[in-house]
Amino acid sequence: MENLNNKNMSNANNSGNGSKRKQLMLLALFTFLAAAAIALFYLYLSQDRVYVEDSYITANEINLSSTTGGKLQKLFVSAGDSVSANQVIAQVGNDLVKTKDSGMVISTNNEIGKNFSPNETVATMIRPQDLRVDAKVEEDKGLSDIKVGQEVTFTVDAFGSKKFAGIVDEISPTPRSGDVVFNISDARQEQEFDVKIRFDVYNYPEIKNGMSAKVWIYKD
Repeated sequence: MENLNNKNMSNANNSGNGSKRKQLMLLALFTFLAAAAIALFYLYLSQDRVYVEDSYITANEINLSSTTGGKLQKLFVSAGDSVSANQVIAQVGNDLVKTKDSGMVISTNNEIGKNFSPNETVATMIRPQDLRVDAKVEEDKGLSDIKVGQEVTFTVDAFGSKKFAGIVDEISPTPRSGDVVFNISDARQEQEFDVKIRFDVYNYPEIKNGMSAKVWIYKD
């Protein structure tokens, strides 16, 4: 009787193990099919657009300085301040440092009493209307398909999946200085190029200088 019970228990264990193996095989098959479906989906998307993950919001920086130099007597602004055209932002010696355009201060050198040389930067500002998405495109990742005027959709990491619209505004004629990417497959050096994307800064006031972004450029 005891042998019969042991045999029944052994059969039950084998049946349970077989069921677990089938479940694991089905799970592995499902995972493989899901991965294949995702790969095919991205392959389909890549046929009509170029995806660039390494992208940032930037603007040309404007350095403000004294033409004569001298000790920094007063600084009237801080990083993040909005400034108007012809606004006095600092006094260096007897020279008043003024802005030429309206914009926003992004950094300052607030060492009161420091002796500044002529044209040494006291503060740096940007013009919000100059903000662009700077997409860093590797030369073998669709650069040849990108043209000025193409439509762009981009997201900004700070705002999750919210989509913004833009247009390719500029493609750098030369690679980024010092930026070399190695293609693992054959150890070739691949250069990166800057692609600037213009967007309506007045419709998207929440987009700020320095934010990270992801870009989809639609091919013609």
